[in-house]
Amino acid sequence: MEVQDYNIQVSLQQLISSSQAYHYRVIPIMHENDILTFKSESTSEALRKELAIVFDKEVQLELEAAENIDKYLATNFRKTSSSKAEALHYTDDFLQKIIIAAKDIGSSDIHFEPYEHSCRIRFRLDGKLKEQYIIPLAEYPVIINKIKIKAQLDISEKRLPQDGRITINNVQGEFDIRVSSLPTLHGEKMVLRILSKDANHINLEELGFSEDELYTYKEIIKKPNGIILISGPTGSGKTTTLYATLKLLNDAETNILTIEDPIEYTLEGINQVQLKENIGLDFSSTLRTFLRQDPDVIMVGEIRDAKTANMAIRAALTGHLVLSTIHTNSAWATISRLIDMDIPPFLIASTLNMSVAQRLVRKLCNHCKKEQPIETATLPKDVILPKSVQTHHVAVGCNACYQTGYLGRKAIYEIIPIGTELINQIKENETEISAYLKAKNIHTLKDNAIKLIENGTTSIDEVYALLSN
Repeated sequence: MEVQDYNIQVSLQQLISSSQAYHYRVIPIMHENDILTFKSESTSEALRKELAIVFDKEVQLELEAAENIDKYLATNFRKTSSSKAEALHYTDDFLQKIIIAAKDIGSSDIHFEPYEHSCRIRFRLDGKLKEQYIIPLAEYPVIINKIKIKAQLDISEKRLPQDGRITINNVQGEFDIRVSSLPTLHGEKMVLRILSKDANHINLEELGFSEDELYTYKEIIKKPNGIILISGPTGSGKTTTLYATLKLLNDAETNILTIEDPIEYTLEGINQVQLKENIGLDFSSTLRTFLRQDPDVIMVGEIRDAKTANMAIRAALTGHLVLSTIHTNSAWATISRLIDMDIPPFLIASTLNMSVAQRLVRKLCNHCKKEQPIETATLPKDVILPKSVQTHHVAVGCNACYQTGYLGRKAIYEIIPIGTELINQIKENETEISAYLKAKNIHTLKDNAIKLIENGTTSIDEVYALLSN
């Protein structure tokens, strides 16, 4: 039986909670005429009666091997840490149950999406979206309005995007949710980003730096002034790296100010400001105020435009250490991005201390990954791996990794310290630095991706885009 054969319909999945599925070891396979049919390793009358009481329906049981039940459970249900998880029904607390379920299984985002005939809810797990629930069209506006009320959004405004925030305080602790609404063809799409408030568990040593990269990074952040930029796509872990850096710099003698959108973590001893563009509290205007607040370290959530970039440069020139993120494909492309924002190359050269690019890569499950020879067809065109890399590992899927083949993620970095040679190249607007990186033994994202393939940490499929760069 193939892995895909263990998938059941989302409409059946949502009839039973994860804790119920694992407790009773049953898999819903059919729901017709108010009769609920389960696959089970036992067809005892006692189990059937108990399930009938729990679900308030007539229940039928089909016998299935225990080994297959394990695979069904791993493929369709994530184990939760909460002992209070319940089946999801369209009740007043349906929204709260969705949020708790997402937090419980480690989801980073919840997507509510309307279509012509139905609506779906997807969770982002380890960087990939997975469909969790199908809900009736009639129920969708009710859920969206509840989200809007909790996030203090205008429930009458359905034509324009809106942003808000929800604070949850329950048995799982206190955490925040960033809410974003977007008008689409069939209604409003909502995305809820679950934010972990406490950053005390984040450490630079545990993020994925190699020994040399960590040493270089730590040495450069000790400088009292200048700019450190971290680039990468959304969801690549840039903010986590920034907070780990702030945690290291945070002490009683240092005044640290941050301007963020949203505030994803809270750190004791750091002055954090939430961006509010609707009242004029944007990155550039707040940065201007920061300079009058006697700061030592300034963290700007993101450099989005020339105005913010200019203010960051000004802050660095006046003796402050500035940390920020920027959207580029590589560490060196950050220079081009700043030049595109009309920042003079000589100013970039005199203020930029270090440019970092990073990505988050899923790690292969050690319980089931399989080694096999590398074939040319598995690699992007014109990509040649070092001779030392003769084999690679592929994802298989087992109960430990929920049949995905991957378990956990790891950050990989490309760190370019801006030394004298590069300062001259920036001033002269030279873009080709491959020879310099090789001479200085600076590993690019591609180099680090190949290293992960070589040691069996990840698969070629997972880093395919990085190999083709």
